[in-house]
Amino acid sequence: MLREESDITIPQISYASTAPELSDDRRYDFFSRVVPPDSFQAQAMVDIIRALGWTYVSTIASEGSYGEKGVEAFTQLSKEAGGICIAQSLKIPHNPKLEDYDKAIQQLLETQHSRAVIIFASEEDIRGVLNATKRANQVGHFLWIGSDSWGAKSSPIHQLDDVAVGAVTILPKRSSIEGFDEYFTGLTLENNRRNVWFAEFWEENFDCRLLSASKREDTSRKCTGKERIGNDSKYEQEGKVQFVIDAVYAMAHALHSMHKDLCPDHPGVCPQMESAEGKTLLKYIRNTSFNGSAGTSVVFNKNGDAPGRYDLFQFQMTNSSTPEYKVVGQWVENLQLRLEELQWPDGEQEVPISVCSLPCKTGERKKRVKGMPCCWHCELCDGYQYQYDETSCRLCAYNMRPNPNRTACQPIPIVKLEWHSPWAIIPVFLAMLGIIATIFVMATFVRYNDTPIVRASGRELSYVLLTGIFLCYIITFLMIAKPDVAVCAFRRIFLGLGMCISYAALLTKTNRIYRIFEQGKQTVTAPRFISPTSQIAITSSLICVQLLGVLVWFAVDPPNTIVDYDEQKTINPMLARGVLKCDITDLQIICSLGYSILLMVTCTIYAIKTRDVPEDFNEAKPIGFTMYTTCIVWLAFIPIFFGTAQSAEKLYIQTTTLTISMNLSASVALGMLYMPKVYIIIFHPEMNVQKRKRSFKAVVTAATMSSRLSQKPNERPNGEAKTELCENPAADPMSQATKKTYVSYNNLRI
Repeated sequence: MLREESDITIPQISYASTAPELSDDRRYDFFSRVVPPDSFQAQAMVDIIRALGWTYVSTIASEGSYGEKGVEAFTQLSKEAGGICIAQSLKIPHNPKLEDYDKAIQQLLETQHSRAVIIFASEEDIRGVLNATKRANQVGHFLWIGSDSWGAKSSPIHQLDDVAVGAVTILPKRSSIEGFDEYFTGLTLENNRRNVWFAEFWEENFDCRLLSASKREDTSRKCTGKERIGNDSKYEQEGKVQFVIDAVYAMAHALHSMHKDLCPDHPGVCPQMESAEGKTLLKYIRNTSFNGSAGTSVVFNKNGDAPGRYDLFQFQMTNSSTPEYKVVGQWVENLQLRLEELQWPDGEQEVPISVCSLPCKTGERKKRVKGMPCCWHCELCDGYQYQYDETSCRLCAYNMRPNPNRTACQPIPIVKLEWHSPWAIIPVFLAMLGIIATIFVMATFVRYNDTPIVRASGRELSYVLLTGIFLCYIITFLMIAKPDVAVCAFRRIFLGLGMCISYAALLTKTNRIYRIFEQGKQTVTAPRFISPTSQIAITSSLICVQLLGVLVWFAVDPPNTIVDYDEQKTINPMLARGVLKCDITDLQIICSLGYSILLMVTCTIYAIKTRDVPEDFNEAKPIGFTMYTTCIVWLAFIPIFFGTAQSAEKLYIQTTTLTISMNLSASVALGMLYMPKVYIIIFHPEMNVQKRKRSFKAVVTAATMSSRLSQKPNERPNGEAKTELCENPAADPMSQATKKTYVSYNNLRI
């Protein structure tokens, strides 16, 4: 082939028969710069792995420069590319045993998810690894990526087709060199004495021994010298032949250019050329450019490497069920892989996975494993967090919650107490019954306004009390209505106003009775401010205090609506709700009711003090029973109201408790103070007649004596006569029940 370049002269190089033996790795040094370097092959492998979506791979290398440098280049390039992690990096030692291959496979199986295996190994080691895989019953588990030592050769996978199916291999683009087969098969021991390694090749190829001093000890057959390459042994043109030829021509072109520059007018090698350093020759080699033996251009990059050109093969099952290598792409500085033509073990249709960790589900973040960027644990974005990116979760805004797949936030639904809710139906039902009853009582009193029972009840305060009871029922509807500024304003006004009116009227009544009988013990002069006008004035004054407090509340904190997202912010965000309500705190509600409760307690105290007044006198005892019952209702209300402050159903429980308590309070007052009178007015009008009028002195004396007579006999004062008080305001004056009342005290008659 050198004779084809007639203008290039190559110095004759002679080899001594005793030339030192070179290792296998150094035999390729002569043309290593023409063959694409390991970095290009490794880069092609990295591109293949990334195209297949594999992120977790293992490597196997034969001990020596070829395997170790190849894996080293692959590891470095995968780190630079990112997204590829090395699960295990194994090395097959020189002269391996069967156990070494089995151990390697067992180590690979320790990382089950790392199915892809990059293999930079000799043909013998490739066969050993595949055999060990078969012995381990792992056929189809590993996804092999073979280097150019595997290429498209049949010898590494002979009788191991089932294990090798799906393997993707790399082979530098090559062409069969015409004439080389004829030349090489014609070589004999006689015509090729210049190659010091040819005798060793002869022994290896024909499995014989040339001399007794031969290093081959595994055979006793002697070589005859008449063996012929291709006839007595298998022969296939080595794929790197073209690179050897191109390497020789590259050297020839470099020497020719160097001679032209240093020895332009001197035939042969001049002194300047003889003294030239290796760096000078390297510069000429890197600047060489010519068409190679396969018709492709031979050039060198800035690193002195030839361009990488690779064919990509996959060992596949064909239609005839006979596996064979199929070209599935190429790599020429960039990857061109036909994914649709790839076939995988066990008939898998999709590209098998080789990853350290499976992709996290939607709404889960990746928690990286330290030192292994391709490995992670999946953690759910819990609570009110959503998946911000693949590695982090973020908390939704206070008025938001994560959507069902936790990829974003969505508004929390806003709720309020609905009319059809069980929490609202009961208080509304009670309030409607109470309103109907109150209207009925009020209508009855208006209709029979001038009858004795109505007049004896204190008509003015009775109507005031009925108004307060009516407002206590009305507040139920305001508490359940959809909050807005107007509703919130009315809530503030009427929340405590109904109770305030009711208990202000009752307090005025009980206070009047108390003052009358306390003063009656000392004098028969009527106390001040007991007239109906005075009673209305006192009641109005007490009510104005409540209204004044509400006005101050309006000025300091105008009514408004808010959405409370904390009240029903449950552990499960899907159950979270924002509560639309008025801007009124629990403390403000209690403060609003506090004045009314103060009036209620004060009224109760007066009711206790007037408990000994005759039961038919100015409703003293019914008022007492009313206040005792009301106190019990509100004592039960307080713990329920505050005990549910942390409950998710706080709005419903507190609203229902408050409205029912107010309904019960109003119902107790209505039932005990008014229903007996209404019963008499409607069903026993004969009892609704004027009783005998008595002077204030007689009334007070009778009440005082009745109080004294209620004491035990041994506690009565000396000389006190037995007194009988028969006072029935409903008695018919013409009936037998009408009796004259005589009160005797110290022989006096009233």
